[in-house]
Amino acid sequence: MLSRRALLATGAAFGTGIAARAAEPAYPNRSIKMIVPFAPGGPVDVIARMTAHHITTHLGQQVIIENRPGAGATLAYKAVAAAEPDGYTLLYASSGSLGIAPALYPNLDLEPLKAFDPIATTALLPHMMVAGPSLPVSTVAEFVAYAKAHPGQLNYGASLGTPPHLLATLFTVKAGLNVTYIPYKGSAPAVTDLLGGRTQFSIDGMLILAPLAKQGKVRPLAVARAERWPDMPNVPTLVESGFPDFVIDAWVGVVAPRGTPADILATLNAAINAGAQSEETRLTLTRFHALPKTGTPTDFAALIRKELPLWANMVKLAGAAGG
Repeated sequence: MLSRRALLATGAAFGTGIAARAAEPAYPNRSIKMIVPFAPGGPVDVIARMTAHHITTHLGQQVIIENRPGAGATLAYKAVAAAEPDGYTLLYASSGSLGIAPALYPNLDLEPLKAFDPIATTALLPHMMVAGPSLPVSTVAEFVAYAKAHPGQLNYGASLGTPPHLLATLFTVKAGLNVTYIPYKGSAPAVTDLLGGRTQFSIDGMLILAPLAKQGKVRPLAVARAERWPDMPNVPTLVESGFPDFVIDAWVGVVAPRGTPADILATLNAAINAGAQSEETRLTLTRFHALPKTGTPTDFAALIRKELPLWANMVKLAGAAGG
């Protein structure tokens, strides 16, 4: 049992801690850094900068974007995980960096919910399936029939371990197809070869494939959502096409180092969700064929927890895990 002196000392220390916390300037009182694991100028970078602008507007402190691409987003991941949990270093995360990377790089010991406190999701990035211009099919059923009639003759391409690689692999396994995966170093060369006929189909983000489909450069077969896409109402879903559980969106959102105070997480969450209601957000997300996605930190944590085993299974299926 503690002595009266010890109890008084403990109480004094506790009181001092509360007083010190109360004496701190209100958050935020200086600029915030947001690390983005993508190169400048791409769609995710644009959405990240929009999110940063909303935080700046609502909280009155500048959010500085630092692009740190490379190593499957693990460079950015590790930098933010090691930062002080004070709300001044954030990660603009994605289903690639927090969903796929832990399974893709098992030796790096990446555990998202132990390394980070989720703050808020900002957008969903839907996928669609298309056929290249040289393939004589216009529906998923026709594509499956054609692929089965020509075993080993169709190719699909994507960067190793990316959503386009994993989703196309998942589809081919579910459909029982004998097709060949060709690895690429990025989306641009993969799309170039799809248009040129070296590969014959793809499941990639709508932000990449929908404009090509609207221009008639690829043939849209289905969207990987539960409902049809509003401005492409004639394109069915994969659910309608005989794949009832093929509803998989990529997502982006903001996380902080584990241990960030709950009141700071709540402040950032409120700022991000408020920005999601703006006309700028609507127009930007529409341009990239994305959807707004808001919610609480708890909602975001639940999404990550749900998706980790799904992406891990796809990585295993594709044999994509590295060191």
